[in-house]
Amino acid sequence: MNNLSSQPIGVFDSGVGGLTVANGIRQLLPNENLIYFGDTAHLPYGDKSKETIMAYSARITQYLLEQQCKVIVVACNTASANAYDAIKAEAGDKALVLDVISPVVEYVVSNPNYKRIGVIGTKGTVNSGTYVGKIIARNPHLTVTSLATPMLVPMIEEGFIFDDISNAIIRSYLSKPEFSQIDALILGCTHYPIIKNQINKFFNFKVDVIDSSRIVANQLRSLLEANNLLNSTPGPVHKFYVSDFTDSFQVISRLFFEESIQLEKINLWK
Repeated sequence: MNNLSSQPIGVFDSGVGGLTVANGIRQLLPNENLIYFGDTAHLPYGDKSKETIMAYSARITQYLLEQQCKVIVVACNTASANAYDAIKAEAGDKALVLDVISPVVEYVVSNPNYKRIGVIGTKGTVNSGTYVGKIIARNPHLTVTSLATPMLVPMIEEGFIFDDISNAIIRSYLSKPEFSQIDALILGCTHYPIIKNQINKFFNFKVDVIDSSRIVANQLRSLLEANNLLNSTPGPVHKFYVSDFTDSFQVISRLFFEESIQLEKINLWK
């Protein structure tokens, strides 16, 4: 696969939240070309069936393979939890696949200071039990508590951040008694880093709030190095696609990617 080093990295999510992962990749691997796809027509994935999530993910994977992506980063916790095997099968030997859950699990279990861990995410992610199962499998002495927080994604997508509405919703979820003694909180959705500061403030900065963007970017770098796929050519080209478009997606995407970008609408389900 060495001749593929200049090929792009495909990143996909149910919406524009996966841009937090794409941004982490851009910062750590500035020479890599990115193709981002946000399935905004079908968000949120969190309340969809496993079969539906697998079907959406497989079609997006097909598209990214058509774009000659060398790696596909599943920047969606719900898709990572419910469709990883289907994505791997679709990719075959055409591209490497990296999910956003496994690198975070490795990070958490390797920290000796973590005894009690909280996880928040969509219904699809939490109900899959993937985080809890993988963490306990690696270290059965850890206590892991997970909670579905389905209102957070639409709240963020619609731009309700840094205000009284979002603070009230965050407080309603995180004031649950099972989170009162945690050492770390995994943000089990790539949208959630946008409200990381608000979550930190809720816990008075006494809980490690873990988002996947930098962790996944580090894992991706290791994967590229191991397969001799790092791109050394400067001047990367990034492309951003969504399956549906609203002005709020365009506005919020700038917060997620930390620079002005242009979203282009394409329909993969014609």
